[in-house]
Amino acid sequence: MGDLRLDRRDGVLVITLSRPERLNAITAAVTEEMIDVLNELMRDAETRVVVLTGEGRGFSAGMDLRGGGADDGTGDGEGDGTGDGGDDRGGEGRAQRIHRGIARGGEVTARLREIPQPVIAALHGPVAGMAVSWALACDLRVADPTTTFVVPFVDLGLSAGDCGLSWLLPRLVGPARAAEILYRAQRLDARRAAELGLVTEIVEEGGDLAGALALADELLAKSPYGLRRTKELLNLSLDAPGLRAQLAAETGAQTLAFFTEDLAEGMAATMEKRPPKFRNR
Repeated sequence: MGDLRLDRRDGVLVITLSRPERLNAITAAVTEEMIDVLNELMRDAETRVVVLTGEGRGFSAGMDLRGGGADDGTGDGEGDGTGDGGDDRGGEGRAQRIHRGIARGGEVTARLREIPQPVIAALHGPVAGMAVSWALACDLRVADPTTTFVVPFVDLGLSAGDCGLSWLLPRLVGPARAAEILYRAQRLDARRAAELGLVTEIVEEGGDLAGALALADELLAKSPYGLRRTKELLNLSLDAPGLRAQLAAETGAQTLAFFTEDLAEGMAATMEKRPPKFRNR
Protein backbone atom coordinates (compact mmCIF):
# COMPACT_ATOMS: atom_id res chain seq x y z
CA MET A 1 0.00 0.00 0.00
CA GLY A 2 1.20 3.53 -0.70
CA ASP A 3 1.02 5.26 2.69
CA LEU A 4 0.00 2.35 4.88
CA ARG A 5 2.20 -0.50 6.04
CA LEU A 6 0.52 -3.83 6.81
CA ASP A 7 2.12 -6.47 9.02
CA ARG A 8 0.30 -9.77 9.56
CA ARG A 9 1.36 -12.02 12.42
CA ASP A 10 -0.43 -14.95 14.06
CA GLY A 11 -3.99 -13.65 13.83
CA VAL A 12 -3.04 -9.96 14.29
CA LEU A 13 -2.95 -7.31 11.58
CA VAL A 14 -0.86 -4.22 12.36
CA ILE A 15 -1.86 -1.20 10.25
CA THR A 16 0.77 1.53 10.32
CA LEU A 17 0.17 5.04 9.03
CA SER A 18 3.42 5.50 7.14
CA ARG A 19 4.11 9.12 6.23
CA PRO A 20 6.63 9.93 8.99
CA GLU A 21 8.08 12.88 7.09
CA ARG A 22 4.64 14.55 7.44
CA LEU A 23 3.91 13.22 10.94
CA ASN A 24 1.55 10.71 9.31
CA ALA A 25 -0.78 13.49 8.17
CA ILE A 26 -3.83 12.03 6.47
CA THR A 27 -4.42 12.57 2.76
CA ALA A 28 -7.40 11.47 0.69
CA ALA A 29 -5.23 8.61 -0.59
CA VAL A 30 -4.54 7.40 2.97
CA THR A 31 -8.26 7.53 3.71
CA GLU A 32 -9.09 5.40 0.67
CA GLU A 33 -6.34 2.91 1.52
CA MET A 34 -7.74 2.62 5.05
CA ILE A 35 -11.25 1.99 3.73
CA ASP A 36 -9.94 -0.72 1.40
CA VAL A 37 -8.13 -2.49 4.24
CA LEU A 38 -11.12 -2.24 6.58
CA ASN A 39 -13.45 -3.55 3.88
CA GLU A 40 -11.23 -6.62 3.53
CA LEU A 41 -11.27 -7.14 7.30
CA MET A 42 -15.06 -7.37 7.21
CA ARG A 43 -14.58 -10.62 5.24
CA ASP A 44 -11.43 -11.82 6.99
CA ALA A 45 -11.97 -14.78 9.32
CA GLU A 46 -8.25 -15.34 9.94
CA THR A 47 -7.45 -11.93 11.45
CA ARG A 48 -8.74 -11.83 15.01
CA VAL A 49 -7.25 -8.57 16.36
CA VAL A 50 -6.19 -5.35 14.62
CA VAL A 51 -3.59 -2.83 15.83
CA LEU A 52 -3.53 0.71 14.39
CA THR A 53 -0.44 2.86 14.89
CA GLY A 54 1.71 5.54 13.25
CA GLU A 55 5.32 5.44 12.12
CA GLY A 56 7.88 7.85 13.51
CA ARG A 57 7.43 10.46 16.22
CA GLY A 58 3.63 10.66 16.31
CA PHE A 59 0.43 8.75 15.65
CA SER A 60 -0.91 11.38 13.24
CA ALA A 61 -1.04 15.17 12.93
CA GLY A 62 -4.51 14.97 11.35
CA MET A 63 -5.41 16.00 7.84
CA ASP A 64 -2.58 17.09 5.58
CA LEU A 65 -4.01 20.30 4.15
CA ARG A 66 -0.74 21.08 2.39
CA GLY A 67 -0.79 17.63 0.79
CA GLY A 68 -4.11 17.99 -1.01
CA GLY A 69 -6.33 16.94 1.85
CA ALA A 70 -8.43 20.08 2.15
CA ASP A 71 -9.83 20.12 -1.33
CA ASP A 72 -10.01 16.36 -1.44
CA GLY A 73 -12.36 17.00 1.41
CA THR A 74 -11.01 15.21 4.39
CA GLY A 75 -9.74 18.41 6.00
CA ASP A 76 -10.16 18.62 9.73
CA GLY A 77 -8.88 22.06 10.54
CA GLU A 78 -5.16 21.45 10.98
CA GLY A 79 -4.57 24.44 8.68
CA ASP A 80 -6.63 27.38 7.47
CA GLY A 81 -8.88 25.25 5.27
CA THR A 82 -8.70 27.64 2.33
CA GLY A 83 -7.26 25.30 -0.29
CA ASP A 84 -6.64 26.71 -3.74
CA GLY A 85 -10.29 27.04 -4.77
CA GLY A 86 -9.39 27.17 -8.45
CA ASP A 87 -9.29 23.53 -9.47
CA ASP A 88 -12.29 21.80 -11.03
CA ARG A 89 -11.27 18.20 -10.44
CA GLY A 90 -13.87 15.62 -11.35
CA GLY A 91 -16.37 18.28 -12.35
CA GLU A 92 -17.11 19.00 -8.68
CA GLY A 93 -17.10 22.35 -6.94
CA ARG A 94 -14.86 22.93 -3.94
CA ALA A 95 -17.70 22.55 -1.43
CA GLN A 96 -18.67 19.22 -2.97
CA ARG A 97 -15.08 17.97 -2.89
CA ILE A 98 -14.67 18.93 0.75
CA HIS A 99 -17.99 17.35 1.72
CA ARG A 100 -17.14 14.12 -0.07
CA GLY A 101 -13.71 13.94 1.52
CA ILE A 102 -14.96 14.60 5.07
CA ALA A 103 -17.58 11.91 4.56
CA ARG A 104 -14.87 9.44 3.49
CA GLY A 105 -12.82 10.27 6.59
CA GLY A 106 -15.91 9.57 8.67
CA GLU A 107 -16.33 6.29 6.82
CA VAL A 108 -13.01 5.13 8.28
CA THR A 109 -14.34 5.96 11.76
CA ALA A 110 -17.50 3.93 11.10
CA ARG A 111 -15.61 0.96 9.65
CA LEU A 112 -13.24 0.82 12.61
CA ARG A 113 -16.34 0.39 14.78
CA GLU A 114 -18.05 -2.04 12.42
CA ILE A 115 -15.32 -4.56 11.60
CA PRO A 116 -15.73 -7.68 13.73
CA GLN A 117 -12.18 -7.65 15.08
CA PRO A 118 -11.30 -5.69 18.23
CA VAL A 119 -9.04 -2.77 17.27
CA ILE A 120 -6.23 -1.54 19.52
CA ALA A 121 -4.67 1.89 18.89
CA ALA A 122 -0.97 2.20 19.72
CA LEU A 123 -0.48 5.91 20.40
CA HIS A 124 2.52 8.17 20.79
CA GLY A 125 3.24 11.82 20.11
CA PRO A 126 0.54 14.00 18.54
CA VAL A 127 -2.95 12.57 17.95
CA ALA A 128 -4.62 15.52 16.27
CA GLY A 129 -7.76 16.49 14.41
CA MET A 130 -9.25 13.64 12.37
CA ALA A 131 -6.73 11.24 13.93
CA VAL A 132 -8.45 11.75 17.30
CA SER A 133 -11.68 10.37 15.82
CA TRP A 134 -9.86 7.38 14.34
CA ALA A 135 -8.10 6.66 17.64
CA LEU A 136 -11.32 6.94 19.66
CA ALA A 137 -13.11 4.67 17.18
CA CYS A 138 -10.72 1.90 18.20
CA ASP A 139 -11.89 -0.41 20.98
CA LEU A 140 -8.81 -0.01 23.19
CA ARG A 141 -5.94 2.47 23.32
CA VAL A 142 -2.38 1.94 24.56
CA ALA A 143 -0.41 5.18 24.89
CA ASP A 144 3.12 6.13 25.78
CA PRO A 145 3.81 9.26 27.90
CA THR A 146 4.45 11.45 24.83
CA THR A 147 0.86 11.07 23.61
CA THR A 148 -1.14 14.28 23.27
CA PHE A 149 -4.73 14.52 22.02
CA VAL A 150 -5.27 17.78 20.12
CA VAL A 151 -8.75 19.05 19.13
CA PRO A 152 -8.21 22.61 17.83
CA PHE A 153 -11.40 22.96 15.82
CA VAL A 154 -13.23 25.85 17.53
CA ASP A 155 -10.00 27.84 17.78
CA LEU A 156 -9.83 27.62 13.98
CA GLY A 157 -13.43 28.56 13.30
CA LEU A 158 -14.58 24.99 12.71
CA SER A 159 -17.05 22.74 14.46
CA ALA A 160 -15.59 20.02 16.65
CA GLY A 161 -18.09 17.64 15.09
CA ASP A 162 -15.43 16.03 12.92
CA CYS A 163 -15.53 12.48 11.54
CA GLY A 164 -17.57 11.15 14.47
CA LEU A 165 -15.83 13.04 17.28
CA SER A 166 -19.05 14.57 18.65
CA TRP A 167 -20.57 11.05 18.85
CA LEU A 168 -17.54 9.18 20.20
CA LEU A 169 -16.20 11.55 22.84
CA PRO A 170 -19.44 11.98 24.90
CA ARG A 171 -19.84 8.21 25.01
CA LEU A 172 -16.33 7.78 26.36
CA VAL A 173 -16.09 10.64 28.87
CA GLY A 174 -19.70 11.83 29.29
CA PRO A 175 -21.44 14.82 27.65
CA ALA A 176 -20.35 17.49 30.14
CA ARG A 177 -16.67 16.57 30.00
CA ALA A 178 -16.84 16.26 26.21
CA ALA A 179 -18.31 19.75 25.99
CA GLU A 180 -15.49 21.15 28.11
CA ILE A 181 -12.80 19.48 26.00
CA LEU A 182 -14.31 20.51 22.67
CA TYR A 183 -15.52 24.03 23.58
CA ARG A 184 -12.17 24.92 25.12
CA ALA A 185 -10.10 23.12 22.44
CA GLN A 186 -8.15 21.40 25.19
CA ARG A 187 -4.98 19.41 24.71
CA LEU A 188 -4.94 16.20 26.73
CA ASP A 189 -1.67 14.56 27.69
CA ALA A 190 -1.48 10.82 28.31
CA ARG A 191 -2.01 11.15 32.06
CA ARG A 192 -5.12 13.29 31.70
CA ALA A 193 -6.47 11.08 28.93
CA ALA A 194 -6.06 8.06 31.18
CA GLU A 195 -7.86 9.84 34.04
CA LEU A 196 -10.79 10.49 31.70
CA GLY A 197 -10.89 6.88 30.51
CA LEU A 198 -9.69 7.60 26.98
CA VAL A 199 -6.61 5.42 27.39
CA THR A 200 -6.64 1.75 28.37
CA GLU A 201 -3.09 1.78 29.69
CA ILE A 202 0.06 3.91 29.64
CA VAL A 203 3.35 2.17 28.86
CA GLU A 204 6.94 3.35 28.87
CA GLU A 205 8.04 5.83 26.24
CA GLY A 206 8.37 4.15 22.86
CA GLY A 207 6.59 1.05 24.10
CA ASP A 208 3.09 1.69 22.75
CA LEU A 209 3.29 -0.80 19.86
CA ALA A 210 4.82 -3.50 22.05
CA GLY A 211 2.13 -2.83 24.65
CA ALA A 212 -0.61 -3.02 22.03
CA LEU A 213 0.78 -6.30 20.70
CA ALA A 214 0.92 -7.73 24.22
CA LEU A 215 -2.72 -6.74 24.66
CA ALA A 216 -3.50 -8.33 21.28
CA ASP A 217 -1.87 -11.57 22.45
CA GLU A 218 -4.09 -11.49 25.53
CA LEU A 219 -7.18 -11.14 23.34
CA LEU A 220 -6.00 -13.95 21.04
CA ALA A 221 -6.31 -16.32 24.00
CA LYS A 222 -10.01 -15.50 24.32
CA SER A 223 -12.93 -17.09 22.49
CA PRO A 224 -13.03 -15.72 18.90
CA TYR A 225 -16.83 -16.04 18.84
CA GLY A 226 -17.08 -14.39 22.23
CA LEU A 227 -14.91 -11.42 21.22
CA ARG A 228 -16.71 -10.78 17.94
CA ARG A 229 -20.19 -11.02 19.43
CA THR A 230 -19.16 -8.87 22.40
CA LYS A 231 -17.91 -6.10 20.08
CA GLU A 232 -21.12 -6.38 18.09
CA LEU A 233 -23.25 -6.11 21.23
CA LEU A 234 -21.26 -3.21 22.67
CA ASN A 235 -21.79 -1.32 19.41
CA LEU A 236 -25.50 -2.12 19.41
CA SER A 237 -25.82 -0.90 22.98
CA LEU A 238 -24.64 2.60 22.02
CA ASP A 239 -27.74 3.11 19.89
CA ALA A 240 -30.13 0.64 21.54
CA PRO A 241 -33.64 2.07 21.96
CA GLY A 242 -33.95 0.40 25.34
CA LEU A 243 -33.03 -2.49 27.60
CA ARG A 244 -35.44 -4.97 26.02
CA ALA A 245 -33.98 -4.52 22.53
CA GLN A 246 -30.49 -5.11 23.91
CA LEU A 247 -31.67 -8.15 25.87
CA ALA A 248 -33.03 -9.66 22.66
CA ALA A 249 -29.71 -9.13 20.86
CA GLU A 250 -27.74 -10.58 23.77
CA THR A 251 -30.01 -13.61 24.01
CA GLY A 252 -29.53 -14.44 20.34
CA ALA A 253 -25.75 -14.21 20.53
CA GLN A 254 -25.57 -16.17 23.78
CA THR A 255 -27.84 -18.96 22.53
CA LEU A 256 -25.67 -19.52 19.45
CA ALA A 257 -22.60 -19.85 21.69
CA PHE A 258 -24.08 -23.02 23.16
CA PHE A 259 -23.75 -24.69 19.75
CA THR A 260 -20.00 -24.01 19.39
CA GLU A 261 -17.16 -26.42 20.11
CA ASP A 262 -15.28 -23.58 21.79
CA LEU A 263 -17.89 -23.35 24.53
CA ALA A 264 -17.34 -27.01 25.40
CA GLU A 265 -13.58 -26.39 25.38
CA GLY A 266 -13.91 -23.31 27.58
CA MET A 267 -16.08 -25.15 30.10
CA ALA A 268 -13.73 -28.16 30.17
CA ALA A 269 -10.66 -25.95 30.59
CA THR A 270 -12.30 -24.15 33.50
CA MET A 271 -13.13 -27.43 35.22
CA GLU A 272 -9.63 -28.80 34.58
CA LYS A 273 -7.96 -25.54 35.69
CA ARG A 274 -5.99 -25.07 32.46
CA PRO A 275 -5.88 -22.40 29.73
CA PRO A 276 -8.48 -23.04 27.00
CA LYS A 277 -7.42 -23.84 23.43
CA PHE A 278 -10.05 -22.15 21.30
CA ARG A 279 -10.30 -23.14 17.61
CA ASN A 280 -13.04 -20.77 16.44
CA ARG A 281 -15.47 -23.63 15.90
